[in-house]
Amino acid sequence: MRIRFTRLPKPFAVPASLSLWCVLPLIVFACSHEPSALPPSDPDNGGLILPAGFEALTVIDSVGLTRHIAVTETGDIYAKLRYSRDKLGGTVGIRDIDGDGRADSIVRFGDYEDVGGSAVGVTIHDGYLYTSTVRQVLRNKLIPGELVPSSRTEVILTDTDPNVARNWHTTKPAAFDGRGNMYIPFGSPSDAGQDITMYGPTGIPEGKGLDPSPEREMHAGIWKFDASLENQVQTDGIKYATGLRSIVGMAWSPLDDHLYAVVNGIDNFHTLYPKIYSAWQAAVLPSEILARVKEGSDFGWPYAYYDQLQGKNVLAPAYGGDGYTVDRASAFDDPVIGFPGHWAPMEILFYRGNQFPERYKQGAFVAFHGSTDRSPYPQSGYIVCFVPIKDGKASHWEVFADGFARVDTVENTGDAVYRPMGLAEGPDGSLYISESNKGRIWRVMYKGNKKAFGEKELDAMARLTENKTYIKTPVEGMDNLDKGSLLEGGILYNTYCATCHQRDGEGDKNRFPPLAQSERVVGPVEPVVNAILYGIQGEITVRGKTYNGYMPPHENILDDHAVASITTYIRSRWGNKASAVTPSEVARIRASSRPVSP
Repeated sequence: MRIRFTRLPKPFAVPASLSLWCVLPLIVFACSHEPSALPPSDPDNGGLILPAGFEALTVIDSVGLTRHIAVTETGDIYAKLRYSRDKLGGTVGIRDIDGDGRADSIVRFGDYEDVGGSAVGVTIHDGYLYTSTVRQVLRNKLIPGELVPSSRTEVILTDTDPNVARNWHTTKPAAFDGRGNMYIPFGSPSDAGQDITMYGPTGIPEGKGLDPSPEREMHAGIWKFDASLENQVQTDGIKYATGLRSIVGMAWSPLDDHLYAVVNGIDNFHTLYPKIYSAWQAAVLPSEILARVKEGSDFGWPYAYYDQLQGKNVLAPAYGGDGYTVDRASAFDDPVIGFPGHWAPMEILFYRGNQFPERYKQGAFVAFHGSTDRSPYPQSGYIVCFVPIKDGKASHWEVFADGFARVDTVENTGDAVYRPMGLAEGPDGSLYISESNKGRIWRVMYKGNKKAFGEKELDAMARLTENKTYIKTPVEGMDNLDKGSLLEGGILYNTYCATCHQRDGEGDKNRFPPLAQSERVVGPVEPVVNAILYGIQGEITVRGKTYNGYMPPHENILDDHAVASITTYIRSRWGNKASAVTPSEVARIRASSRPVSP
């Protein structure tokens, strides 16, 4: 093995928009090493859970807040950082020198600062490295042997929208059709077409959408550009598709020669429309979709959304929808498949290599960053899945890589140790996965029998993962993490209950029964909640003694959270040891018929 080192000259011949700062004093520019076999995996596969026959190693443990990644024909990795406020460079070049699969040479370059902090794009196409900030798409010619491209930085596209920094969903991932065209999404400034801050006061009621939506003119869609023409702006492109709220990952499919995109859906259903959507519905809806995009496609945002539970597009609540009505939603395109709500799909990859079993060339890998707004239900996602696709449609998705979250129940997004973000294929057919919390990168390899791989391995993987709370569909009420508040319950108990049942929970020894060590309190929750909501009149027996006092109803005084808090409080005090109660459980009991006397 012969390795040639070159010390980076200073200043380096890169324009100001892509100036350089080295992390390592020596940068490798050329290496003649070519591995003859796959490198050894980590004993624990880098913490990943994979189907049988697959193994993984950790290429680098922490390179920064990494978003997307790309891998060259020689195995060099380029990682796009979220931003470069430290002026050390927003793109990272990574090289394995000795063939063990791990990073040996690391360099940061490109000191641009990204407004908004969500720039994600890094793609290799036709010998060029394309990188994206929120405002621009840049490219550099890749020169054999160079880890850091010394070629001139070309500005291919600039987003001239003066409000680009205020756009929630501005990202610039690039996809290429192989015919000289580049496709770039322009995200929606609002969540569901109802945010009027960008357009000034209009008198539109809160939660209602502007109709027709002005955002669809220059946002919420995909535009087609010349992949090599410099200094383009949005109006130089052709509007290719619309009705797409927020796209972070796109790819051109070799399966059917079409553009595919993963799309992030609407948030805040329960917050904005509590009379239409329960907290559970808001946690699982609307679907995040995988879309097969044709010229002229319209996927309906903000007028409609896809409901994966019903398997159809329905009218959005900001435009008069009630969660079931279809109306004009029937005119919009259906997705390839709908994923659970808020999983945040970040990247899509069509596998073309020969290392993996053949089935993985008949579909797409999708990386899910994981949810932030499923509360009071567990946060979900945090996996890489595979979607088998036939004739532009998919009937299911399956977990391919798990183990990123490192906890079973993600109560808060910050509980997830790693959050999958980028996908890239190496020259030998290995799959590279990046994550954004620390910048860890894994290399996934297949070392089993390709011909023997099949349903047995897939079923075993499903059994390992299907019951994890960040993967399964939560059970309404039961999986609600928003238990009643003990602190609030104590205050409410002393306000509404202690007069009769006393602060020590022992009752008045005459008309009002004790709650301490009461079989009624620590038993099923329904009788306790019903008593608080609807009161009690008539005889009851507690701890062997009969009481005949009157308990007034509180159904019009206390909301579901208050009732849950009181119930949780009395079921955990004075020696009582019973489970907490959720507001969803109270809502379910309240919705049932009013009970008769006990």
